[in-house]
Amino acid sequence: MKPVEVSRGEGPLVLGLPHTGTWLPDDIWQKLNERGRLLADTDWYVDRLYEGLLPGATTVRASFHRYVIDANRPPDDESLYPGQNTTGLVPTTDFDGEPIWIEEPDAEAIDARRVAYHAPYHAALAAELERVRSRHGIAILYDCHSIRSHIPFLFEGVLPDLNIGTANGTTCDARFEQAVTEICARAEGYTSILNGRFKGGWTTRCYGRPAEGLHAIQMELAQSTHLDSEEPPFSYSEAKAARLRPLLADILNRLADLALKART
Repeated sequence: MKPVEVSRGEGPLVLGLPHTGTWLPDDIWQKLNERGRLLADTDWYVDRLYEGLLPGATTVRASFHRYVIDANRPPDDESLYPGQNTTGLVPTTDFDGEPIWIEEPDAEAIDARRVAYHAPYHAALAAELERVRSRHGIAILYDCHSIRSHIPFLFEGVLPDLNIGTANGTTCDARFEQAVTEICARAEGYTSILNGRFKGGWTTRCYGRPAEGLHAIQMELAQSTHLDSEEPPFSYSEAKAARLRPLLADILNRLADLALKART
């Protein structure tokens, strides 16, 4: 299986999907313990949730699971949230802090995974962002994520529904951040926060270079917004998704409109 799937569009937005993949090579699968094989930390159905919301958007999707290697972590494994619980480039635990491996990968295995999976994903993402920027003079990376709404190991209490990350305003023009924040704030029945527990992962921080015409925003959705249950089997809720998708479409279309105006 190819490590990355690309669907090219001609608009100014690129949707990153680093954590929706559930594929693992058999040799890696065999080294996971029973808990690891639940794949509980998948961004369940996020690709389905965004599908078709913005005609002309480009999508770049990692087909491999984050337990193979996490495409949203820096290749040197530097912590994105120093002093806080998190998971690394190749996680040794799940989001509850529980071990997931029968046999943890060593440094050589991790480097091999970086070359085989992490690097191709980011090469594809960088190439698509450059293609879009060359066409429009601007490109917006909208990095699509989801996570369980209650994970005491990672954060206290219940996560807001819509978690916008711009690394404290450094990864995109203020107009784009404001537009997303305003749409989320007025969304009836949903809670939202800007740069709360999730300020944007390595992808957002790496590619968000506003001075160069590259802008990046991460959206971390609480999975309670679109799943029937945040426990196995993590089933998709058609009713919840039908309510959420117009809001997400509003966000994407607003960003696309602003990007096209910004180039003139």
